[in-house]
Amino acid sequence: MMMFLYTLLLYLIQPLIWIYLLIRSIKEPSYRKRWFERYGYCMTKIKPHGILLHAVSVGETLTAIPLIRSLRHYYPNLPITVTTMTPTGSEQVTSILGKEVYHSYLPYDLPGSIHRFLNIVQPILVIILETELWPNIIYILHHHKIPLIIANTRLSKRSARKYKKLGIFMRNLLQRITMIAAQSVEDGHHFLNLGLKNTHLKVIGSLKFDINITPELINKTMKLRYQWASHRLVWIVTSTHEGEEAIVLSVYQSLLLKFPHLLLVLVPRHPQRFKKVFNLTYKLGFEVILRSSGKIPSSTTQVVIVDSIGELMLLYGIADLAFIGGSLVKCGGHNPLEAAVYSIPILTGPYIWNFKNICSKLYQGKGLIIVKDKKSLEKEITTLLENKNYRNQYGYNAALILYQNQGTLQRLLQLLEPYLPPRA
Repeated sequence: MMMFLYTLLLYLIQPLIWIYLLIRSIKEPSYRKRWFERYGYCMTKIKPHGILLHAVSVGETLTAIPLIRSLRHYYPNLPITVTTMTPTGSEQVTSILGKEVYHSYLPYDLPGSIHRFLNIVQPILVIILETELWPNIIYILHHHKIPLIIANTRLSKRSARKYKKLGIFMRNLLQRITMIAAQSVEDGHHFLNLGLKNTHLKVIGSLKFDINITPELINKTMKLRYQWASHRLVWIVTSTHEGEEAIVLSVYQSLLLKFPHLLLVLVPRHPQRFKKVFNLTYKLGFEVILRSSGKIPSSTTQVVIVDSIGELMLLYGIADLAFIGGSLVKCGGHNPLEAAVYSIPILTGPYIWNFKNICSKLYQGKGLIIVKDKKSLEKEITTLLENKNYRNQYGYNAALILYQNQGTLQRLLQLLEPYLPPRA
C-alpha cells in the first residue's frame, strides 16, 4: 500500500518538478535541457549488457572516477554507463571521462521511466554511490534479478531516525538490495537497525580516501604555482555557500594588514553564484580577477575567483593552506581529502555532518583545524601563516591520515567480482 501511495505521489508532483526545473534554469540553463532523459528516453547511444553506475552530482562523480577507471582496466570489454541527476555532475562525467563511458541522467523513480531506461541499458550490475535509496528502482532491479550494490554508503543517526518511521516498508526495501558497502561500523549499524540483513552488509571504508596524484597533475600544479604565486603564500577557500564569502573576505581584509602579499583563491560551490561572489569581492575593494579571464595574477592581484568546474585537484596543489566551505553555514561541509593529498593544513567550520567520519579521523590525527566563527578563523590562519613548521606539521598529518585509510577501492572491487565476468 505504501509503495502505491509513494508512486502515486511521485506522479502527482511531476508538474511541480517541471516548475522547479524551469526556475533553476533561469540561472542554470542546463536544467532546461535533456528532460526526456529524466523519463527514461536516452538521447545518446548506450551500449547494453554492462555496468550501470549512478553518481548523483559533482562530489559523487569525483569519488567514482578511480572506481570507474579501475573497472575499465579490469573489465575492458564491459561497457559502463554513468548516470547523474544534476547538470554539474553531468559536466564532470563528460569532461573527465569523455568517451570512456556512456552517460545519461538517471530517470525519475517512476515505474514506466525506470522500465524504459533499464530496457535500453540492460545492466548486469547496478552500483549506486552514497545513500540513494529509490524504492521503484530497487524493487524493479530485484524483480529482474539484477544485482544492486549501494557503495560508499553513509547513514547518520538523524537520517536513520527518519527512515525508522517507515517501519516495515523500509525493512522490505533494504532486503531487496543485494549488498550495502558502508563507510563505517556506525553507518552499518544504522542499516541493520532498519532491517538490513547481516549477510547484505559489508563495512569497507570510504572511497574518498582513495585519491592519487598523477605525474601529469603534479607538473600542472608546479607550472600554475610558478605563474600565479612563485613568491607568495596562497590561501584557497573552496565550496563556499551563501554567507561564507562575506566572512572569508572580512577575515582576508584583516590578514592583509599582516600578510600583504597573501593571495586568496576563492571557489564558490555553485556556478550560478560565480558572478555574485565576484561582484561582492569587487565592491569590497579587492583587486580581483576571474579564472575564466585567462589572466595571470599580477603582484597586486589579491583574489582569484574560480568560475570553472573540475579544477579543485589542480588548485589545491598551488595552495599553502585550505579552508573547506559549506561549514561556516549549516550546509554540512564538503570533502577535505582533496586538499589532504597535497599535505597542506585544512580548516573547516563547525557544520561538517556530511563528512563526520572523515573529519573525525583528520581532527583526531591533528590534520584538521575546526573553527567556530570569523574570529577563530582569523586566529588560526594567522598562526599557520606565521609558523611554517606548524603549517607543515598539520599538512603532513593530513596526508598521513589520508594514506593510512586508503584501500577501500580494492576492497570494493573484490566485493563486485562475484557479479561480474572474470577479469581480463
